[in-house]
Amino acid sequence: MGKATIITTPGGEKLAVLALEDYERLISAGEDLSDVRAYDDAKRKLASGEEEMIPSAVVDRLLDGGNKVRVWREYRGMTARELAVAAAVSTAYLSQIETGARAGTIDVMKRIADALRVKLDDIA
Repeated sequence: MGKATIITTPGGEKLAVLALEDYERLISAGEDLSDVRAYDDAKRKLASGEEEMIPSAVVDRLLDGGNKVRVWREYRGMTARELAVAAAVSTAYLSQIETGARAGTIDVMKRIADALRVKLDDIA
């Protein structure tokens, strides 16, 4: 990296003037550092259980319009009855939510999300 030239503005502010190539190298290094930090943060969240890796087959089902509650329930290896008990709703009500015949209230959907260990946004 070349040497920067320091100039002082009429207002007394000190500025560094450097070659464009050096500036671009600094910007690239900053972006690399940001990527490394994001990677380290993702690794930390995975290790702590704060985040999890979701198999692509599950993501594909969600993106293809599969019922989010059913997809997550099946991914978690739960039966409809187990989820209904965990969320304190009737199996019939859960079935209606999973088939789209009925929308769950916010309270019910929060309980289902908690039982599935997902955020409400993941099933809404």
